[in-house]
Amino acid sequence: MAPTRNRRPGFSRRAQYGLFLSYVIAVALALVAAVLLALSALDPPAFAALRATVAEATTPISSGMAGMGRWFASIPSGIGSYIGVRDENERLKKQIADEHALIMRARALSYDNRRLMALLRLRERIDNPVVAARLVSSSASSTRRTAMLNAGFWQGVREGQPVRGPDGLIGRILETGPNTARVLLLADPDSKVPVRRTRDGLSAIVAGRGDGLLEITADTASANFQPGDMFVTTGAGGIYAPGVPVARVVGLTHDGALARGFAQASSLDWALVQHAFMPQPAQGAPLP
Repeated sequence: MAPTRNRRPGFSRRAQYGLFLSYVIAVALALVAAVLLALSALDPPAFAALRATVAEATTPISSGMAGMGRWFASIPSGIGSYIGVRDENERLKKQIADEHALIMRARALSYDNRRLMALLRLRERIDNPVVAARLVSSSASSTRRTAMLNAGFWQGVREGQPVRGPDGLIGRILETGPNTARVLLLADPDSKVPVRRTRDGLSAIVAGRGDGLLEITADTASANFQPGDMFVTTGAGGIYAPGVPVARVVGLTHDGALARGFAQASSLDWALVQHAFMPQPAQGAPLP
């Protein structure tokens, strides 16, 4: 069946007006194209000026459209870059954490190495030390201040022997077992050590307080204690050799001074047990 010649798009006036308008626009564009074609052939300078004017008017629109095109084109690469940066960030964070752990371990090893080297130098200066032993524990929550060594009478440790670290005196041996020994620390209330002041030789007594600090008293009323005064052992009493650093004054009291020991058992791993400066004779042994 042959198609009908009636081209009307139904009975809708809106559709009819739209079709008519499209024909008008098509005819107008064709006329404009014909005029531009004739102008380019008959008057090229005028056509060039018109083309430049149109280009100036349409350049911002073209630039905006081109920018939008580039933005849409960059979306996939931006997503890929974000994923790559996030993965790289996670990798760098993990690397920093691993390196931080290595740095902390290296610092701990360096600190232990410095302390062991100081103890080794101390041992080289001391004639015939008894033993270098590890401080395995120390009390800090009671008034009794003691520490435990992992060496006993099988290693030659005896009661009354002095114990010191690289920085100064720690205390003396209180009890011994086969492979362990208990140390009476300077801060214990039962600890009393004869000392002298380094700046003028003033004799005094350092006694423990049970709270981690030491109390220094002198027989003379003109002791004139000052913060920073340093005290060392005198050798009196026959236990501690003279010249071992004991304490530094950190404050004053009504009749003396408060001090802190140079060596703190809570921060030490190793200690050196020495022979008593003047060992007491055994019971029944003839005096010289």
